[in-house]
Amino acid sequence: MSEKNFYLSRRNFLGLTAAAVLPLSACQTAMKTPGKVVGASAAANSNVQAIRSANGLAGLSADPMLERAALQQAAYMANAGRMAHTTSWGRGFASRVRDNEIHGLAAENIAMGHMDMDQLFARWMASPPHRRNMLDRQFTRFGLAYAESTNGGAERYWALVLAS
Repeated sequence: MSEKNFYLSRRNFLGLTAAAVLPLSACQTAMKTPGKVVGASAAANSNVQAIRSANGLAGLSADPMLERAALQQAAYMANAGRMAHTTSWGRGFASRVRDNEIHGLAAENIAMGHMDMDQLFARWMASPPHRRNMLDRQFTRFGLAYAESTNGGAERYWALVLAS
């Protein structure tokens, strides 16, 4: 897949950084109820620690506030049937960060697809902007969540929030 097929933009919102990871899916106008919505920070802890350690960095702590922000975004994307940092109501990453009382530098990686956690982190590490987020020395905490597709399929919408 070429770089042009990736939505790889870096956004600054009042000192907050966000990055997307994979191609956008087709936009659907009707909102649906997502399948299962799961906070996955505890399950991802070994992946996150291994990635950071392999790159000479201190680990990250799973954080419930960051996981809550990730849960919100994963559920929104599953409802909408598309990947996006901004909801159809115009609420973006910066709003979620503020609403969840997350202070300081923060970043978001999102993904969509039928993949397990190892594949998810491999994709993020293969993408320079998302790798940069994962390996940012300033980040000390993370929250990860996914929501299953509304159509009952195995597709998942993932959101990772990192913060200092």
